[in-house]
Amino acid sequence: MNTKRETNKNILFIATGGTVASSEGGNGLTPALTGDLILAKVPEVDHLCNLSVLQLMNIDSTNMAPDNWLKIAETILEEYDGYDGFVILHGTDTMAYTAAALSYLIQNSPKPIVLTGSQKPISNPFTDAKLNIYQSVLYALDKYSCNVSIVFNNQVIAGTRVKKQRTRSYNAFESMNFTPLAHFIENRILRRVKDPEALEGELLSYDKMCDRVAVLKLSPGLSPNIFKAFEQDVDALILETFGIGGIPEYDGHSFETAIRDFIAKGKTIILTTQVPEEGLDLSRYEVGNKYTALEGVLEAGNMTTEAIVAKIMWILGQTDKPREIKKMFYKIINYDRGE
Repeated sequence: MNTKRETNKNILFIATGGTVASSEGGNGLTPALTGDLILAKVPEVDHLCNLSVLQLMNIDSTNMAPDNWLKIAETILEEYDGYDGFVILHGTDTMAYTAAALSYLIQNSPKPIVLTGSQKPISNPFTDAKLNIYQSVLYALDKYSCNVSIVFNNQVIAGTRVKKQRTRSYNAFESMNFTPLAHFIENRILRRVKDPEALEGELLSYDKMCDRVAVLKLSPGLSPNIFKAFEQDVDALILETFGIGGIPEYDGHSFETAIRDFIAKGKTIILTTQVPEEGLDLSRYEVGNKYTALEGVLEAGNMTTEAIVAKIMWILGQTDKPREIKKMFYKIINYDRGE
């Protein structure tokens, strides 16, 4: 092993599976390689720091669930004092959800928690994994890095602002409604966001989430009776409205009545838009304005749906009191919403 290091910092490399670890299993790609084998294919990181590898799980990220998020957060907190930063190898399909969840489970972290992965397996001759891993380690070592972020395709994105926009291309992710934290030019980090929030408060950690959350996307002609299907198994429903915040009213089929009935049963409604960019503003049109002052309805502003899901799961894991839910939802965490 190369003992000459550019820095004496210690980085924990947490492998969870994903495309980067996958090989052909006869029925399609499936995670098979361990974190040690993956890192062995990126020798460029050997001289950067002291790297330790922890194989936490080896799953397709489609199967990543809130219990897995809690396990990742628990592992980071258990190892927190022994390392200067963390790099999590993760599948791309649900990476945005995991990055958002970790942003809420571990807040104000002065140590960077970086997620990365690839669009092609590490064994593919045209893989993007090597550069993503290399840049993730570089970012985790930088003295200005903190909190939860994703490093992917020369870009650094806050953990709550990530959305997977492309299924095949190397530039899989976009930073939604918020400038990327930084860009890479080869091995140089060019920062766009300064004065990180992590320096403004103490480290906060949580170990509970509630998965009784669902997302409903409006479509023309959808019956408001659909809300009844969620009553038994859901405590918070995220409603993706039309445009800037349009909720229809059809003759004989009232969404307003359905939403009021849902809230009356102690449930929470979070309104967002199914349009990826620029966010929600219920006050703009009459079809949304009636919901602006309705107790039990929260407005997501320009948050991503992934961040909304993770945030309300985190909140409901801590409280079921409407006033506290509202207060926690509107608090800005890791740049998750506009002022």
